Amino acid sequence: MMHYSYCGDSGVQLPKISLGLWHNFGFADDYKTAREMIIHAFEQGITHFDLANNYGPPPGSAESNFGKILNENLSSHRDQMIISSKAGHLMWEGPYGDGSSRKYLMASINQSLKRTGLEYFDIFYSHRYDPNTPVEETMQALVDIVRQGKALYVGLSKYPPVQARVAMNYLKERDVPCFIFQDKYSMFNRLPEKDILNITEEFGSGFIAFSPLAQGLLTDKYLNGIPEDSRAADPSGFLQKEQVTPFLVDKVRLLNEVAVQRGQTMAEMALAWALRDKRVTSLIVGARNVAQLRDNLKALENTSFTQEELERIDAILDGATL
Repeated sequence: MMHYSYCGDSGVQLPKISLGLWHNFGFADDYKTAREMIIHAFEQGITHFDLANNYGPPPGSAESNFGKILNENLSSHRDQMIISSKAGHLMWEGPYGDGSSRKYLMASINQSLKRTGLEYFDIFYSHRYDPNTPVEETMQALVDIVRQGKALYVGLSKYPPVQARVAMNYLKERDVPCFIFQDKYSMFNRLPEKDILNITEEFGSGFIAFSPLAQGLLTDKYLNGIPEDSRAADPSGFLQKEQVTPFLVDKVRLLNEVAVQRGQTMAEMALAWALRDKRVTSLIVGARNVAQLRDNLKALENTSFTQEELERIDAILDGATL
């Protein structure tokens, strides 16, 4: 059974687990499997689907596939869904196909709406801080995107704390508050605990974590080596073989012992742990197939930790990062 949380100070609830379409939903992937995952996710109460203009591969194809699946299978449920997209990373060649300028954001959202066939996005993010563009220019583009009806809410992704505060202030002063902040967060990346979670709480924004399983390292997948079909085995993947170090694998082995004692898999416990902080609204999970998605959803069956368990996990991690 899905659980939901209000996103910051807003009246909108997001599912504790959201489906990310970063991998496995592009033209290079199996369309039938993508369709099965999206339909199964919605049937299980996942109402939030997270896209970006450059998701694929190739870039743009995840939005196109999602739009086709939505139109053919779930179009009557559009008002029951939260669909987000982003712009900020390289999308096309030339001086206007990357970054966070008004030119790029406006062109990007128009292209994304066309690819998905949507009239509006529920959430549209600035995908990254661009040091070559004034924050005010990027934020005004987001404000105007909302006022033009192309998105209901706006969000920030991966902004450093100093720039995040400037951006949130700008948005707040124009009555288009930052609805949600997206960042990498897991047992192996606890940086948001230092500043960002406090800033989102201060501004009444939600927080959504991506890579809560550290690209699959916080599962039992790598306990006995690197499987051929894993992300680390893919030379073009974001998790490289050299990152799967004996040091980190030993940490996961010890964490897995805690998970077993809790009656969970390593992945289930890692997801539950990332949700232990009330400031965390939702987690974005990726999946290769319905079975993997189903396993991730089991994390919601036990999201409470004893103080002893939390202390034991902290002692195992001991500042380990990926």
